[in-house]
Amino acid sequence: MNNIKNVFSIKDLENLSGIKAHTIRIWEKRYDILQPMRTDTNIRLYDLASLQKLLNITLLHDYGYKISKIATYPQDKIPSLVREIISNKTAKSHAISELKMAMMNFDQELFFNTYNWLIAEKSFKEIFHQVFIPLMNELGLLWQSDTITPAHEHFISYLIKQKLLVNTEKLQVLKPSKIDKVFVLSLPMNEIHELGLMYLNYEILLEGYRTIFLGESMPIDNLKDLKKNFDSIVYVSYLTVQPERDILDSYVQKMCEELIDDTTELWFIGRQTEYINREGLSDKITIFSSINELVNQI
Repeated sequence: MNNIKNVFSIKDLENLSGIKAHTIRIWEKRYDILQPMRTDTNIRLYDLASLQKLLNITLLHDYGYKISKIATYPQDKIPSLVREIISNKTAKSHAISELKMAMMNFDQELFFNTYNWLIAEKSFKEIFHQVFIPLMNELGLLWQSDTITPAHEHFISYLIKQKLLVNTEKLQVLKPSKIDKVFVLSLPMNEIHELGLMYLNYEILLEGYRTIFLGESMPIDNLKDLKKNFDSIVYVSYLTVQPERDILDSYVQKMCEELIDDTTELWFIGRQTEYINREGLSDKITIFSSINELVNQI
């Protein structure tokens, strides 16, 4: 437990809660909602209990409770109210807050309890779109701002991957209902961020197609080998940080030369795709700006 980040700056609280540091200071001064520790140089520091309280207060405030009223509640009433008002309207924000706390505490039990609460009311697809995708988008920003460490991100990502694998396996055992094409999913060399690709694999299976999931660091020559086994292939590649910008266009060109013919297509998605030169691209190449956009194309 010594490696858990349990002391936070006011900027960390702002990043995790979405409440501006200036507003947090005003709430402290006027309503005494948090009692920060202070360094010798009078810098505010907060513990995990303060973070949890602020996340709960944020939900109540978003739901219409005035901060002046919240400040009068005894300590145990705030989490109790949160539990009472949770509905479809608030489930997303509450679940994301709980998963953030699970991440900050490296708390697997809280993750599973939150997931089980969600899956009792929602489909896995709804959970992924409404909770996991927004959470992972936030994690990127929290990591960049040094609010969380790579250990936090890896911890929560692994737990999400576990749930994704379990739900994917349920679809893999079913016979494909659509046989006009096969989807081959892979990542370029040195690309290790596979969560997005794993989710696309789930979505494509959900649509009734057969998928061949090859995962990270797949050489183009190996992708070419799949053409010996299948008549019509859509190659899907998720470009998060690789290839780097200076070789990105040459990589796309090589994939085009090696893989495209009358029976194949190339689909690209991910942050790096915004740097692909679109001029003169083959009509067999499709670039997607979001998971939703790609899923709608399936």
